[in-house]
Amino acid sequence: MAILKILHYPNPRLHKVASKVELVDDGIRKLISDMAETMYAAPGVGLAATQVDVHKQVIVVDVSEERNKLMAFINPEITASSGEEECEEGCLSVPGIYENVKRAEKVTVSALNEKGESFTVDVDGFLAVCIQHEIDHLKGKVFVQYLSQLKQTRIRSKLKKRLRETL
Repeated sequence: MAILKILHYPNPRLHKVASKVELVDDGIRKLISDMAETMYAAPGVGLAATQVDVHKQVIVVDVSEERNKLMAFINPEITASSGEEECEEGCLSVPGIYENVKRAEKVTVSALNEKGESFTVDVDGFLAVCIQHEIDHLKGKVFVQYLSQLKQTRIRSKLKKRLRETL
């Protein structure tokens, strides 16, 4: 396993749309393992392959307190959604920034697992928010794009300033 480098906003590679995984093989399973290790080390609760500069439709999520309920979704697709809730979100690609975003309260997600088998899961609450957030990454969208232009500009400025201070 390896810890992968996470791209930071406003890196243009975060806006690249991920392609479908045609074959779930050992390479995809290694990617999932490396992404999980990276997510846990960050620490985070979700990670999309796009965030580690791999533009394939793969996400990993673990919202459990014990950090022992890893879920991997290959080619995830939201097939149904209902309700609406506003939740504070953060992102490993936008470190230190937290903002409220409106998302569906409940979603049904279809995907492939690490064995290449299809499955469908109904989720709600924080897990639903997390999955929607990660699927957005696969579509080339970062959560700050839900915010006003003014907030996006302030976030970009803050992150650029922080980057200059670390150099």
